[in-house]
Amino acid sequence: MNDLLKQVLAAHGGLDRWNAFTTVSARIVSGGEFWATKGIATDANPRSLTTKTQEELATITPYGAPEFVMTFVPDRVVIRNSQGETIAGRDNPRSEFDGHGVDTPWDPLHRAYFSGYALWTYLSTPFVLAMPGVAVQEVAPWDEYGEIWRVLRAKFPPAIATHSAVQDFYFGPDFLLRRHDYELEVSGGLAVAQYVHDFVAMQGIRFPSRRRAHPRGADMRPDRSHTLVWIDLSDFELR
Repeated sequence: MNDLLKQVLAAHGGLDRWNAFTTVSARIVSGGEFWATKGIATDANPRSLTTKTQEELATITPYGAPEFVMTFVPDRVVIRNSQGETIAGRDNPRSEFDGHGVDTPWDPLHRAYFSGYALWTYLSTPFVLAMPGVAVQEVAPWDEYGEIWRVLRAKFPPAIATHSAVQDFYFGPDFLLRRHDYELEVSGGLAVAQYVHDFVAMQGIRFPSRRRAHPRGADMRPDRSHTLVWIDLSDFELR
């Protein structure tokens, strides 16, 4: 395993401890400018998020209606009511983004797929970097306002649904995550720099409780005048 990755995993609680759990849950509130480009209205109502630690699966409730539950796995998204009846579903959901640009409208199942893989990735970071098939290498460090951040570049296999095949993860001197760069392949390859803040410890694992995603320029600097997506997380629980 990459030496930097070993230090990063230890700083976030350790891989052995992470692997002792099967699910992570949290309370989530989110918004941002990105959703308007997709024709999606948002609200600041809290939702319950649960993800698996050892496989890619996420559920969100409420979803669209107070009693609806969305379930995501890489090859299917489905929205069900409280009786377990399917309201809407889609197989092979990634293919439905073919030809999409930054302003292409989304339907609820487009949003479900995006939210599912994105939130699973966020709750699983940095432990996702140690999953089978993920290739990691350290690249040139980054100076962010006088603090030197070390950078891990990850190449994800096709079996893992995520923002883009190649993503960069930035870590501070304490080896905690500071920033996460990617291209939104499902939205025309939009370049994003996402910053994380305010870590909390739960059952020995450390999670950032605030995430702010900004457009990323050709100079790799964020455009902080625009917040594409903001996410606040609380009430973490591992089982």
